[in-house]
Amino acid sequence: MTETDTIEPGTVFLIDDDPDVLRSCAQSLELAGLTVETFGRAEPVLERLGPDTDGVVVSDIRMPGTDGVDLLRRAVAVDRDLPVVLITGHGDVPLAVEAMRVGAYDFLEKPFDPERLVGTVVRALEKRRLVLELRGLQRGGAAADPAAAIIGASARIEALRRLIRSIGPRRVDVLITGETGAGKELVARTLHQCSDRAAGPFVAINCGALPESLIESELFGHEAGAFTGAQRRRIGRFEFANGGTVFLDEIESMPLELQVRLLRVLQERTIERVGSNVPVPVDLRVMAATKDDLRDKAERGAFREDLYYRLAVAPIAIPALRERADDIPVLFEHFRHRYATRHAVDVGPLDPGLLTRLRAHRWPGNVRELQHAAERAVLGLDPLMDEGTGADEPAGHEGLAAQVDRFEKAVIEATLSETGGSVTDAHGRLGIGRKTLYEKMQRLGIDPARFRRREG
Repeated sequence: MTETDTIEPGTVFLIDDDPDVLRSCAQSLELAGLTVETFGRAEPVLERLGPDTDGVVVSDIRMPGTDGVDLLRRAVAVDRDLPVVLITGHGDVPLAVEAMRVGAYDFLEKPFDPERLVGTVVRALEKRRLVLELRGLQRGGAAADPAAAIIGASARIEALRRLIRSIGPRRVDVLITGETGAGKELVARTLHQCSDRAAGPFVAINCGALPESLIESELFGHEAGAFTGAQRRRIGRFEFANGGTVFLDEIESMPLELQVRLLRVLQERTIERVGSNVPVPVDLRVMAATKDDLRDKAERGAFREDLYYRLAVAPIAIPALRERADDIPVLFEHFRHRYATRHAVDVGPLDPGLLTRLRAHRWPGNVRELQHAAERAVLGLDPLMDEGTGADEPAGHEGLAAQVDRFEKAVIEATLSETGGSVTDAHGRLGIGRKTLYEKMQRLGIDPARFRRREG
């Protein structure tokens, strides 16, 4: 086996109960220079997985014992950032969609091209390397002060770090407010790292992304037979987070009837699985985040007032990027060097003219938008997509919706160009669900096939 500079280090844990398929897939991966370990069952692999596992899991869905979806659930419980690629038959597509919702990196439908298997695994290994590299940097740079993960030197950010250091160790629930892309999950993770729960799980839940029909089961779990299709007991996210922290993003999207159950969890620190009346004690800290004014929503009856006041005991407001313009160059350089390492590109000093444009831009997408701009700069593209107008002026007299659509289309097309038309990779980079990305592409008239790379 020959290692090449283009292949990421790490082990591919390949699982399939069909010896012929296992041998064929392993041969394709090994010929590409990858290190492969093969298994006929999932159980031995689960014993090997941990937060520092340097590798990815590739598994068939249909297997005796622990099947692929169960393997996925247990793997992401060990480390939510561990890439798991599932191999499916034609009739397993609904299972594959469920797997993507649970946290699968990607799935391959049989029959698939060996080159597609290799390409998917190589990208997954790269993602894993970056995750482990970032964790190493965080352990080294923020071990003594986890709040150092919040980058910036402005007075607003200094005050935010002081608040995080003060509230982090306290056993109090937290409400984090801020615009989209401002860094609410980063603040929540930093608070978790500042607490005595840092060694416990951090379970992030996007309330707006969970189907309303499944959200109760997702959060609280269910007993076997609780509803049609509930064939076995399932542990919910709250119960899994025992000893750690639950982060409820987009809390404003939680249905009112479910807010009652959340209030009970906050008050009694117990949950009841769907289909059971037996309370299960949970030791956890709850952090919620919203881009909306929850107090206003509570006064209008759109959010439970008692839940708002229960969550808002320790409120943290994150400033918008435009409110801390002095941090823009620091953040841009941070992301620029990160992507330079990722894409193996040398970058020179920051151009003063670009710096002026960056400072003048309004950054409606906040730090997330700045991050994408930095990656475009590394790739030799215009970070602000050369809008043809001053960075602080709308193009012509477009309305806000038209400007947002134009921005979204440019970002999505740039990301698809970078991923060679891979929607799976694009939705991961953009931080949105695959379904959401498809809906946006359809609405904006974007065809991912235009960006697929052609050989020769």
